Amino acid sequence: MATGTEPSSQAGATGVHASSRAAIPARHLRTDRWWLAPAGTAAGLLAFIVYSTWRAFANADYYAAPYVSPFYSPCLAENCHTMRGGPNWEIFGSWWGLSPALLILIFPLGFRLTCYYYRKAYYRGFWASPPACAVAEPHKKYTGETRFPLILQNIHRYFFYFAILVAGVLTYDTALTFRDAHYAWGHMGLGTLVFLVNIVLIWAYTLSCHSCRHIVGGRLRHFSKHPVRYRLWGWVGKLNERHMVLAWSSLISVAVADFYVFLLASGAFEDPRFF
Repeated sequence: MATGTEPSSQAGATGVHASSRAAIPARHLRTDRWWLAPAGTAAGLLAFIVYSTWRAFANADYYAAPYVSPFYSPCLAENCHTMRGGPNWEIFGSWWGLSPALLILIFPLGFRLTCYYYRKAYYRGFWASPPACAVAEPHKKYTGETRFPLILQNIHRYFFYFAILVAGVLTYDTALTFRDAHYAWGHMGLGTLVFLVNIVLIWAYTLSCHSCRHIVGGRLRHFSKHPVRYRLWGWVGKLNERHMVLAWSSLISVAVADFYVFLLASGAFEDPRFF
């Protein structure tokens, strides 16, 4: 007796419409607003892309002593603003005429683009692959990350190493915020709090990475023989449970830190000092 869910007879059908799957006419059976999550994700990521692109190519208003934008640190070109005591490493000489932010953003950008959470976020948000649980993706064929360019996602671990270095430099930048505009130590402003919150979130997101969890406790046959690594693995695992929240909060915090420096450097207002 026909039930309306007999296997599909369409020639060449793949995915949920393959001959071995039940033939359900409806694209999905969800009645909730499942599209809100991918739409919100796409809107949030798009907003950050637009903002960071503008700031990266602006090549201006990224240093207001003692604060330097995290988008421009470390400064690797000769055309950088001179930052007293800051991370001025003129590896690229005068021949580099573009914004120095383009030299450093490739590393945190590569780390986030290949991040396991961000992959899911923008795959669903921009490519509808898949747009939501129990909702078939519109693509006729699925190859996953087995072909170029998505196969490059496998270099995530290497970007993790660079992300550690960048986080270390941003930690140094945060320490420098305990100076005043004349580089005297022992002072603290509103920008110091902004940078402190940002660096805590940056480190939390970086250390909650799946690659970090594997590096700390992966490939161990017996945790009992490696108590230190087991304890570290447990700590990273707890952070990993909040990887999505940390991914978004650190993305927002780094944009806020950059925008705060932009407001100071452009003369919009002066940094309130606590002491």
